[in-house]
Amino acid sequence: MTSAPGRRSSTFTRLLRHGFTDPSAAERLLDSAGLALVRNDPVLLDALGATADPDLALRGLVRLLEAQDGPTARQELLDTLIAAKPLRDRLLGVLGASEALADHLARHPSDWQALVTYEPRDLHPGVEEFERGLAEAGDPVSLRVAYRRCLLSIAARDVCGTIEVAQTAAELADLATATLRAALALAGAAAPADAALCRLAVIALGKCGGHELNYVSDVDVVFVGEAVDGADEDKALRAATRLAAHMMRICSETTVEGSIWPVDANLRPEGRNGPLVRTLASHLAYYQRWAKTWEFQALLKARPVAGDLALGEEYVTALQPLVWGAAERENFVADVQKMRRRVVENIPAAEIDRQLKLGPGGLRDVEFAVQLLQLVHGRADGSLRSGTTLDALKALAAGGYVGRADAAQLDDAYRFLRSMEHRIQLHRLRRTHLVPEDEADLRRLGRSLDLRTDPVATLTREWKRHASVVRRLHEKLFYRPLLDAVAALAPGEARLSAEAARERLIALGYADPAAALRHLEALASGVTRKAAIQRTLLPVLLGWFADSADPDAGLLTFRKVSDALGKTPWYLRLLRDEGAAAENLARVLSAGRLAPDLLMRAPEAVALLGDGGGGLEPRSRAHLEQEMLAAVRRADNAVQGVTAARGVRRRELFRTSAADIVGSYGTESQPAEADQGALVDLVGGAVSDLAAATLAGTLRAVVREGWGDTLPTRFAIIGMGRFGGHELGYGSDADVLFVHEPRDGVDEREAAEAAGKVVAEMRRLLQVPSADPPLLIDADLRPEGKSGPLVRTLRSYEAYYRRWSLVWERHALLRAEHVAGDEDLGRRFTELVDPLRYPAAGLDEEAVREIRRLKARMESERLPRGADPKLHAKLGPGGLSDVEWTVQLLQLRHGAREPGLRTTRTRQALAAARAAGLISEEDASTLDEAWVLATRVRNAVMLVRGRAGDTFPTVPRELGAVGRYLGYGPGHAGDMLDAYRRTARRARGVVEELFYGGL
Repeated sequence: MTSAPGRRSSTFTRLLRHGFTDPSAAERLLDSAGLALVRNDPVLLDALGATADPDLALRGLVRLLEAQDGPTARQELLDTLIAAKPLRDRLLGVLGASEALADHLARHPSDWQALVTYEPRDLHPGVEEFERGLAEAGDPVSLRVAYRRCLLSIAARDVCGTIEVAQTAAELADLATATLRAALALAGAAAPADAALCRLAVIALGKCGGHELNYVSDVDVVFVGEAVDGADEDKALRAATRLAAHMMRICSETTVEGSIWPVDANLRPEGRNGPLVRTLASHLAYYQRWAKTWEFQALLKARPVAGDLALGEEYVTALQPLVWGAAERENFVADVQKMRRRVVENIPAAEIDRQLKLGPGGLRDVEFAVQLLQLVHGRADGSLRSGTTLDALKALAAGGYVGRADAAQLDDAYRFLRSMEHRIQLHRLRRTHLVPEDEADLRRLGRSLDLRTDPVATLTREWKRHASVVRRLHEKLFYRPLLDAVAALAPGEARLSAEAARERLIALGYADPAAALRHLEALASGVTRKAAIQRTLLPVLLGWFADSADPDAGLLTFRKVSDALGKTPWYLRLLRDEGAAAENLARVLSAGRLAPDLLMRAPEAVALLGDGGGGLEPRSRAHLEQEMLAAVRRADNAVQGVTAARGVRRRELFRTSAADIVGSYGTESQPAEADQGALVDLVGGAVSDLAAATLAGTLRAVVREGWGDTLPTRFAIIGMGRFGGHELGYGSDADVLFVHEPRDGVDEREAAEAAGKVVAEMRRLLQVPSADPPLLIDADLRPEGKSGPLVRTLRSYEAYYRRWSLVWERHALLRAEHVAGDEDLGRRFTELVDPLRYPAAGLDEEAVREIRRLKARMESERLPRGADPKLHAKLGPGGLSDVEWTVQLLQLRHGAREPGLRTTRTRQALAAARAAGLISEEDASTLDEAWVLATRVRNAVMLVRGRAGDTFPTVPRELGAVGRYLGYGPGHAGDMLDAYRRTARRARGVVEELFYGGL
């Protein structure tokens, strides 16, 4: 346009107003010879301004005009463009949304005529219409051209709003069906002898099978082959394999016209390692015997699309009972959810926030949730057996399996996210599910979705809103109807039937679904504020309970806690408002018996699970001692004082067990603790500190009641064994020695009687039956064992050890550490025994042989009858005893000259031995791993069963709970046992070399 500056400025402004981002370039294009006759036509400018990207549309139009075969063809295009609004909208709409289809039109300039007119049948074409559109393709190149021509018509209807997103996806699937048929026909024509030998059926899976394909997507298929009558089966299968492989290449390979899409057969039995084509009988045998849960989930969308359709229908009919019976498989729900989590975990960190399909709140969340519900309820309700996500969601809502409001929100979100995905892929016809980062791409994407006011900001806001809806609903979708089944519903709302609720609970892993429904009814029924909050909480809690080995116990205990605390104003508010509390509670209640038992004795301890309330961080020994001593001071007598101290101990045991469980299971916001040793150290340190503080409080209570402020004798308690080593487990006794020293002027007999009374009263008060767990005191490691006095003076210990001490007593003293009472006396006791446990000359050979004999005798005499030694965490090969005796022998032999070995803690001593070169890095790591694992097993058994044990449980549910604590998913208890055996076997090899053979 050669015009005055003012005119140019006016055009420039008009182009800006119509949505052009580069008006100068647009002016130059409108000034080109091809558009000379229409450049001032307002109809053209308005039509360009209505597209997703006016700049892109104008560039595409200029290229298309330049590609026309002569002036006559160009004039025909321009005349039709200006005169026919339907063509104008369709053609410019495609050019403004898809650079790839603009490229196609530039290469095949007459294809624009496919958009000129539509017969009524062309408005919603199906497979037959697309087959006619591909009929003239005689080779892979012409098939690609014909495919793009058909795709052009779908895109035109899509961008103009003639069809909505679900219809677009269905048409794309129908086009894929027609294309697979055409490709198979080309393969058959190229090898007629092969085609004559076999029957070959192509079964679509995934989005193609579900009639919901994207613009660019792998087309998932499996192949079924049979011999024709009279043909050899092996020859027929080889022929069918050649045909199938050729068909895949026709679609997948890149030619001068690009490729169509990859045909992916990796969902077949055995994946890439399995034969490409199998007989129906072979397919059936595989799915009956070997298939995993996800493979049945994939078959949910199976439908025959090409080849021998009768054979394809036989395939689908034969496999239907297996697909709809998949929910009866053990750990079905857990397997499906684990697969979903694995998909999310594999998304690169840089992409997770841009993933439309796989990320949290993405399309896959909707699809997984819908498929899960279909598989659980589809066996009994044939109306749910649709391969199309939105149709299945509608059927689930109609049947009461999903709340109508939830289904409507998910339908809306899914349509929006699929529309985004379609328009992102349409631009360059590339397979991607990532939201672009470039502002120009985001602007075009927003405008293509009819977001014209501030398209980038509006698109981002709407996308995040829909993703948030999906995140919030996709898990709730499975659990909310269980509450509706036992609660009053709004008029017109369908109710989940009792049988359907039972099916769903069984699929979730509940052993007693009838009891579970009773608990839900008790918790969620009614019109009170409490019931309303429970109805909000329970859908999420049910999911967390289901992600455990014992969901029944989790739900039952939650009901008990809620009954006990339901009237307190803070309880439900804590669970509703504090992010961590509800999930922590669900994990703790369903992990085993110990933590819930501790909680039920004082339910108010649930406050520890929140973000406030002190949290789950174990308290220091000094803090615990201070609290217990203060409680004792406030008490009227020793019984009340020790009761208060035991109450603190119970609360703190709950805190520690809860921290251990949450750290082992992980939460949605915090993954499980990767360092297993850190969890072992946390429990050992916390429980040992708690025992020491409890003894200190009990000692003060007993002395205060019997003697006032001062006992006639100084009195100290020495921790031994795991207690002294800061390695107590939940069910461990407290191994101790008692030592006293008469005060100046006090008769020794009086002092001894006072010390004896203190010990007797402490042991009695700590074992009095009550709601709090007892603390059992074991003094059998004292001189002369059970035959010797419970308490001795320091001078008596000195005389005994100087004259009578045996090798086993030196060995036991390696763990001796002052834990309560008179600090100076405790320090002098440890100074007394240091030369015994760290002898300057080390150990002579006779002493070493004696230790080995003791170890061997212990293994043979103390191992329970009938126990599997290889799975005994304490006494079995490679267990705690093996590792500890090996480390302790190193301490006895080298502790005098290696200061780092002078510790009561096994792992510290092992690390010191490695640092001193007494053991190799590899051997030390092997022993440490075995010791940590064995300790974790003992802790797990106590947490799960509520009583101490050194072997894996035999009850499957308890064994599964131990596995979950140790990081093994449902159904992997066997893997856990195998891993334990391997770890212990390696450790035993090191023990054989170092303890029995060397050092």
